[in-house]
Amino acid sequence: MIKKIFHLCLLILIAIPVFGQSKQQAIDAFFTALAKNQQFSGNILVIEKNKIVYEKSFGYTDYTTQSPITPGITFPIASITKILTATAILQLSEKGRLTITDPVTQYLPEFPYPAITLKHLLSHTSGLPPYNAFFDKYRKENPAKIFTNKDFIHGMLANKQPLIYQPGEKGNYDNINFIVLALVVEKVSGMDYKNYIEKNILRPAGMYNTVLFPLPEQFNTAQIKNYAYPQVYLHLYDTVPVKSSSIPYVREYWHSYGFTGFADYVSTTRDLWKFDEALYNNTLLNKQTLAAAYVPVKLNNGKINPDAFGLGWEIEKDSSLGKLVYHSGAAMGLSSNILRNITKQQTVILFDNMHFNAHENATKVMMLLNGKKVGMPKKSIAKIYGNLLFTKTARVANATLESLLKDTAQYYLSEDEMNSLGYDFLGNSNPYHLPERHLYKQAVETLKMNVTLFPDSWNAYDSYAEALLADDQKEEAIKMYQKSLSLNPDNENARKILEKLLK
Repeated sequence: MIKKIFHLCLLILIAIPVFGQSKQQAIDAFFTALAKNQQFSGNILVIEKNKIVYEKSFGYTDYTTQSPITPGITFPIASITKILTATAILQLSEKGRLTITDPVTQYLPEFPYPAITLKHLLSHTSGLPPYNAFFDKYRKENPAKIFTNKDFIHGMLANKQPLIYQPGEKGNYDNINFIVLALVVEKVSGMDYKNYIEKNILRPAGMYNTVLFPLPEQFNTAQIKNYAYPQVYLHLYDTVPVKSSSIPYVREYWHSYGFTGFADYVSTTRDLWKFDEALYNNTLLNKQTLAAAYVPVKLNNGKINPDAFGLGWEIEKDSSLGKLVYHSGAAMGLSSNILRNITKQQTVILFDNMHFNAHENATKVMMLLNGKKVGMPKKSIAKIYGNLLFTKTARVANATLESLLKDTAQYYLSEDEMNSLGYDFLGNSNPYHLPERHLYKQAVETLKMNVTLFPDSWNAYDSYAEALLADDQKEEAIKMYQKSLSLNPDNENARKILEKLLK
């Protein structure tokens, strides 16, 4: 049973009246509301037929210094890097230097999985496990070492792992595929990966503000000019983010892993516009190659991969606005997205250095650009409640919640967010590996409020019972588990815990 459901930016929506507004006004109203509600910090650029429809900046490059983001600020593009790597592979294919259906071993003879092809890697259908499976052992043994692509094949051979499925049988998005592709680019071209990308993609497209910036350097404590730092809210009840690089676990993890090919470039919105334009005018790839890249790859059983990946690009399943292709990027404290409507030559480029919903917001912009209605963002009552419960008292938090519930135009309440807030206070999950902090009283108060607000939810009672048990309120916990079980007789978690408690 999965009880801890994270909705990092849940938007409960009311309609923006698009008609009677210009596209620019509708998009600006949406992003102004997002930023006001602390749900967006970054740059947005909207292009139609190679002309700017909307461009604006919101938020801070560094929340501690309150340095404003500007259109020319450099952002980590994270996994958007993958489409640069994919473009390199497709260029080499056009030149006859490789064929994407070839096995990887044709170019990297020591690669230990002979059934995997370049196409499997491009479409995330290889079955390779994450690179952590190969290298975490060595990282623990030698935490000072920075692993790079030069270590990659040796590490795979020394600690070979089984495939998680046979190549082409399923699909799962994983960075490891593009590390291998970067090695293939180097082997086939005879050039260093960075130099190949610069000479054959960045310079032909005029992308002079896009540079390789290794992940160990991105996640360090040094001050970097003209750069939007990834920042993260450590808890749902926090109102101030911290730099991702200030979190020891995050910094130490990325210190070790300096692999390239999947997430190591930084860029600007204007530079990605140049990349977009270079694709449309076939400066980088010809029309036939791009058309093939935008078709979802089929699995061995003839069905389309549910993730709808083509050759490096993901294809939107809903084609009502036109054919949409995109790639997202995300890391600790940032998200990015380039969304292209190749039917209408429309592009949305979005960077956010505090939230994880770039693709969601880019999709809404594409809808507004095409005259569709989307919703105005509302503020999260759960987050406001959690902050007041943390900084003030339960009485203040409860009174404020009761007041905000009346303003449905500006605020929303989510059972899942309240549930997640309760678990945040419990402190049992610690994704950032910080010193443990268990705020049992606040957890009990939050989850008690959740059952009051959602009295028919078996999961709310189950979570409340868990908090009561953690707070040594065994008798009350038994009652709540019994209530949860009465609402959902299939709740095996409650049944098992009750058996232990009632012995």
